[in-house]
Amino acid sequence: MTMGFVQSLLMRAFGRPTGVLGRLGGIIMARTNQRMAQRAIELLDVQPSERVLEVGFGPGVGIALLARSASAGWVAGIDPSAEMVGQARARNADAIGAGRVELRQGSVERLPFETATFDKAMAINSMQVWSDAVGGLREIHRVLKPGGSVVLGFTRHAGQVKEGVTETLTAAGFAGAHMVDDLEREDFCALAVKS
Repeated sequence: MTMGFVQSLLMRAFGRPTGVLGRLGGIIMARTNQRMAQRAIELLDVQPSERVLEVGFGPGVGIALLARSASAGWVAGIDPSAEMVGQARARNADAIGAGRVELRQGSVERLPFETATFDKAMAINSMQVWSDAVGGLREIHRVLKPGGSVVLGFTRHAGQVKEGVTETLTAAGFAGAHMVDDLEREDFCALAVKS
């Protein structure tokens, strides 16, 4: 097998999930990303009445956890994969029906939300597949309220290296970018604030 073929399969399962591989990837991501999503929510210190965005929500496990934390607030998400939007909508049907969660298919580079809409934002294992990381982070910066914070979380399987992540956040306009490592699992998060 050529490297290009393997990379294509991995993208269809995990990067931009489609078809049978996308469905399988969603099942795997629901299990492997849950711990990181919980860690990101803890680092964000999500409060009950806050408005929170998840970029690249995959099968919607993080969205469900956010909806619990922002129990009197509003949670929105965007993901480029129709397969993931479908899985996440099924997983979060009650919260969507109650008007507490809104999920859209789309790109981080063109977020369909007004400026200064969200208190906090997170992305788990997704920045490494964005076509323009700085552009995507600038869009997240735009939709955050002043003082709003962002967490980028990466498990050891994400394929994202630590080097350059805080610099990318800074290049997108964020302040105070820093890393938080999980030395036991080789997972890490990057945090920053919109000043």
